[in-house]
Amino acid sequence: MKLIPVDNAPAVVVCNTCRFSKEERDDPAGRRGGALLFDALVAARADDPAFADVAVQAMPCLFACTEFCTVHLRGPGKVGYVMGRFAADAEAARAILEYAAHFAASDTGQVPFKQWPAGVKGHFITRTPPEGYVVE
Repeated sequence: MKLIPVDNAPAVVVCNTCRFSKEERDDPAGRRGGALLFDALVAARADDPAFADVAVQAMPCLFACTEFCTVHLRGPGKVGYVMGRFAADAEAARAILEYAAHFAASDTGQVPFKQWPAGVKGHFITRTPPEGYVVE
């Protein structure tokens, strides 16, 4: 394993080796769902300046293998989230980035439920404390 430095800023880290769906590892063209979701996130971010404060990064395997199309939302001093079970498409990418923009603008990473895009509801897997903290 080799660690690759990235900016310590709000980011959506995509598992680019994630399954395409619960039933299928790859799409009909042989691409993994995580790779397709990464491409959709990069395209959505490029199309909307509202997402400029959130980086999109990829890495192999977030170890959420019982799920599919998983992402880790993280930022310095913020509670992080692992979300999954997304379709590998533009609609899911936009919902993830909309949530991530609210996350980036927050002090602690907590986003009020009324600001959650419908496309992320039901997709949360874990919540992770920021380095050096726990949540009360």
